[in-house]
Amino acid sequence: MAASKLQALWNHPAGPKTIHFWAPTFKWGITIANVADFSKPAENLSYPQQIAVACTGMIWSRYSTVITPKNWNLFSVNVAMAGTGLYQLSRKIQHDFFAEEKLAVVKE
Repeated sequence: MAASKLQALWNHPAGPKTIHFWAPTFKWGITIANVADFSKPAENLSYPQQIAVACTGMIWSRYSTVITPKNWNLFSVNVAMAGTGLYQLSRKIQHDFFAEEKLAVVKE
């Protein structure tokens, strides 16, 4: 049974014998790098970079559901990219716009 599932994965149109498997697999590196940046100070984050990560994640996750063959590896990496990009954007916005209000309240 396990051998037949492995063989089905191997022979799938988006399986390991195709670029449709390896491109999203290597794209996980971008998502992992963005997760590693969670410990980075928010003032060092870039709006254009995080907007690009979030938008491409959302656009390509939609695209991955309408192509044939369905590529769930591509879908999952792009959902993760969108999530990490949106999280980083929220950290940057909170730091840039709401941290100043907190400091003003503390100084008064």
